[in-house]
Amino acid sequence: MEKTLLTNTQAFLKNTLGIEQILQMFDLLPNTIFWIKDEQSRIVYANNKYVEHLGLLALQQILGKSDMDFFPPHIAKQFISDDQSVMKGQVITDRLELNMLKTGDFAWFSTSKRPLFDQNKTIVGTYGFTQLMNKTSQVLSSIDAIKAPVEYVRENFHRDICVKELANTAFLSVSALERRFKKYLSKTPKQFINEIRLENARRLLIETKLPIVEVAYRCGFSEHSYFSRQFKALFGTLPSQLRETLHKNT
Repeated sequence: MEKTLLTNTQAFLKNTLGIEQILQMFDLLPNTIFWIKDEQSRIVYANNKYVEHLGLLALQQILGKSDMDFFPPHIAKQFISDDQSVMKGQVITDRLELNMLKTGDFAWFSTSKRPLFDQNKTIVGTYGFTQLMNKTSQVLSSIDAIKAPVEYVRENFHRDICVKELANTAFLSVSALERRFKKYLSKTPKQFINEIRLENARRLLIETKLPIVEVAYRCGFSEHSYFSRQFKALFGTLPSQLRETLHKNT
């Protein structure tokens, strides 16, 4: 009886559900970004939420393009590196990611990625899901584990922050704090502080006409040359070049 039921179910799915109909179902998932990429990390499909996330209107605007076309270099390279690892057999399940929104606020995301196989069981690409966690009712202990120091950096990135001071906010030793950051964010507290400062600096460069020196100072950098080097290392361009590009496009 069970075997017959299973056979009938499989036949129903095979005869009823085409790939296009299945893909359209992903548009029904709330707060969930879904995508499929080929071996070169080019987008071959994405749901409406993904298109909206990029600030675009239609799927056709992103097909055949890669993350390098939509994200800052340091973020795009991480996504593409993930794709390469997944195609080699690594699986990513509910990995927490902390990203800065255009407003300057932090947002927690949970990402899962898998290899994509063809009918011959050959890996031909990747697919994945990303959920915006702070729009759900989920409360993750892993977020709570570093919530206090993360919020502290958000509110105080503009001034000098030592790691010991950061550890005190979570009632941890420096070594314990470093282990938590490495576990949940895959970076050290110092790297996190630096990235938050630079992300805020990039936002100010785009959204304001403040002099670059003033932007650097407001984001916790006392030396302009050091700020420029760090900015280029993370974003692949100098602050002055970013401003020049923005000026040409306005």
